[in-house]
Amino acid sequence: MKTRQLLFLLALGVSQTAPGLDITLPRETAAYAPSDLPGYKLVQQNCLMCHSAHYVLYQPPGSPRAYWDTIVRKMQHPYGAFFADEDIAPMVDYLVKTYGAEQASARAAPP
Repeated sequence: MKTRQLLFLLALGVSQTAPGLDITLPRETAAYAPSDLPGYKLVQQNCLMCHSAHYVLYQPPGSPRAYWDTIVRKMQHPYGAFFADEDIAPMVDYLVKTYGAEQASARAAPP
């Protein structure tokens, strides 16, 4: 009983004397390339919660669809990103056409 009381008093003392931290994050300097593809909004909504848009710039240029599919699924499992399974295909489509192997064909295709 005495140990429990001592721990409580120590915790109470620490919480009353600890100064608050004021943290200012730097301004975001990266953004996903705008697109009319449905995956653009989904990537902004689902990916920016955990990491900046810089993450896609660190991926190998010209990566194929299978690569982007693996990356997106890895974010969901095992990393625990909260997005619906039906969001995966449009997000992968946006990523591969904007940053991956299909970007040249997406630019060359007529609107």
